[in-house]
Amino acid sequence: MNTWTNLYLQDAASPMMEQLMFFHDHAMTILILITSSIMYIMTYMFINKLTNKNLLNHQNIEIIWTISPTFMLVFIALPSIHLLYLMDEMNMPLLTIKAIGHQWYWSYEYTDFKNIEFDSYMIPKNNFNMNSFRLLDVDNNMITPMNSQIRILVTSTDVIHSWAIPSLGKKIDAIPGRLNQVSLMIKRPGLFFGQCSEICGANHSFMPIVVESIPMNNFLLWIKSL
Repeated sequence: MNTWTNLYLQDAASPMMEQLMFFHDHAMTILILITSSIMYIMTYMFINKLTNKNLLNHQNIEIIWTISPTFMLVFIALPSIHLLYLMDEMNMPLLTIKAIGHQWYWSYEYTDFKNIEFDSYMIPKNNFNMNSFRLLDVDNNMITPMNSQIRILVTSTDVIHSWAIPSLGKKIDAIPGRLNQVSLMIKRPGLFFGQCSEICGANHSFMPIVVESIPMNNFLLWIKSL
């Protein structure tokens, strides 16, 4: 993978991540236009000897350069506030999963079913196979049904962790003694990788997260097999 591909966001696997990418492109377009305009004006001022005495201490130009940035901030703020509202909204979840952070692994509890809970440890290097990803693969994936509204309850048993999946646009802190929740809906099947995004101790980089999205029929079969 070359350097330029590292500058892009991961492919979106959820509607929320798609909206975040749209907002990123929207904000970057405005910033590029502002930067280009300023660079053009500065260059034009340096390469010519023209002066306008009427612009010195002129009220009209001060009104323009005060109001113009205000409108630009509004164009950025409105979609940002809309996204914040959507990210905080919880719409009738079909399934609730509790993710618990430990030093240094994750455990998951499917609270809608009886006695379905397991730990998720990173696969050590000596157990790799040809399809394994270093520092990312785990022995037990968090299985979720695709195209379903899912609520993730996140907490911790020791120190502050952070449950983060970049391709799903989700990052939420796991705090001891507190339950944080986040909604999740995955629109396609696959494996989605993440890591603890809080510096939680010596083995912070060895507690990855793997979410496996499968069709609902396969999910029900998996539940029955446990």
